[in-house]
Amino acid sequence: MPTLRLPIIICAIGFSGAAFAQTPAADQRGACKADYEKFCAGTAPGSGRLVPCLNKQRDQLSDACKKALDSRKK
Repeated sequence: MPTLRLPIIICAIGFSGAAFAQTPAADQRGACKADYEKFCAGTAPGSGRLVPCLNKQRDQLSDACKKALDSRKK
């Protein structure tokens, strides 16, 4: 059962419009996927937890993820 945990979380992020509601569809699915897996894998999606987790690691995020996060602020 533990081997299914990561794919389920990835699917939840990929299909969740709440995490990056104001970014283009392509950004929603992939801009921060690798960064999420690296820095926030223990953070369950929902209730606005992902963006603060990613922002805590902002200086280490990919440029694409930073851009996606910035576009949410506008």
